[in-house]
Amino acid sequence: MTRLCYCHSQQPFAQCCEPLLSGNSTAPSAEALMRSRYSAYATANFDYVLNTYSREKREHLTLADLQENAEATQWLALQVESHSADGETAEVQFCAYFKEQGKLYKLHELSRFVREEQQWKYHDGDILPDTGTVKMGRNDLCFCGSERKFKQCCGKG
Repeated sequence: MTRLCYCHSQQPFAQCCEPLLSGNSTAPSAEALMRSRYSAYATANFDYVLNTYSREKREHLTLADLQENAEATQWLALQVESHSADGETAEVQFCAYFKEQGKLYKLHELSRFVREEQQWKYHDGDILPDTGTVKMGRNDLCFCGSERKFKQCCGKG
């Protein structure tokens, strides 16, 4: 059975983010890099996450920091809301849904990307005000796009 990509592109993982995570290709856009970074978090590929930070930001991070910060996180869904590029810089606005210690959260961010040595790199982002815990209604559809009720989908367990 073909596994759909963690980034919720509705493409097979093997054709979407896996070639980027394995180093067999590079992200053609900031949005593709954003999606692959989400997939890297979802699969605990923290080497990839670290290597896709801009040089300036990578200087202040370690693999251990990334692993520790995401250790108890279960990534559930990604929704890319917008993206724009202007030469060597780009922005991607997204919502990422995750669970930690049984609680549901949303990370809503406007991320900035730069091109370094012909590759897109994550530089930084602004966390938007509606970031935080999420309360799903009893019959709300799941945010992952499955068209099922949340409680029968990502809300199980």
